[in-house]
Amino acid sequence: MNNLVSIITANYNSEQFISNTIESILRQSYQNWELIIVDDCSNDKSIDIITLYAKKDSRIRLFVLDVNSGAAIVRNKGIEMSKGNFIAFLDSDDLWLPKKLELQMNFMIENKFLLTHTSYEIIDEKGIPINKIIKCKEKLDYNRMLYSNEIGCLTAMYNSDVLGKIFMPNIRKRQDYALWLKILKSEKYAYGLDIVLAQYRDRSKSISNNKIEMLKWNWNLFKEIEKLSYFRATISTVSCAVHKTLKYFGK
Repeated sequence: MNNLVSIITANYNSEQFISNTIESILRQSYQNWELIIVDDCSNDKSIDIITLYAKKDSRIRLFVLDVNSGAAIVRNKGIEMSKGNFIAFLDSDDLWLPKKLELQMNFMIENKFLLTHTSYEIIDEKGIPINKIIKCKEKLDYNRMLYSNEIGCLTAMYNSDVLGKIFMPNIRKRQDYALWLKILKSEKYAYGLDIVLAQYRDRSKSISNNKIEMLKWNWNLFKEIEKLSYFRATISTVSCAVHKTLKYFGK
């Protein structure tokens, strides 16, 4: 096993951020990686920026979709193209700290963990930390995850050698949450490394902006994808909304 990490990055009109995202990967102390950037029909200059990086570093590959398809298809295309023993995710406006891959890889290999995540901090649109840390839980199982998505996509990594390539359901929102639930149906736990190793860029104006939409997508996930009963889907949907609100206000 050569422990190659395939990093999947979904891009759509991220010319303002994509350079910083790629640079955060280039600065990793662990260098055995490939970066697969799948573009969802951007109409800004982000494709040109990515192309310049790909010309300089053969580990960076760009694939441009023919039609705008949404995050699930974009990320699944990246997974399909991946060659790594491990698969990780980093969206085109988020950042990794320099030791992210090194520490998380050691954590997984030494403990033989198959799905892991880490703590991360929130930054504003300009990249300035807002003094909010999202601490990961030590262990998460399927039932615990039904009450709140506790895994930040920008911190998640799974062992594709053992688990195989696991794809996201084709839903417009919450597809990463669905992926963790899918893995946790066969793998007992997701394990957390409680070190801040990533930065999530909060580009929303207010938690209330998409509150109704998020309720709808969570309900769809629990009822249509997870096939929960009406009662359990309702409990999970409400619980996720409460947890999201408490997390936003730092409770």
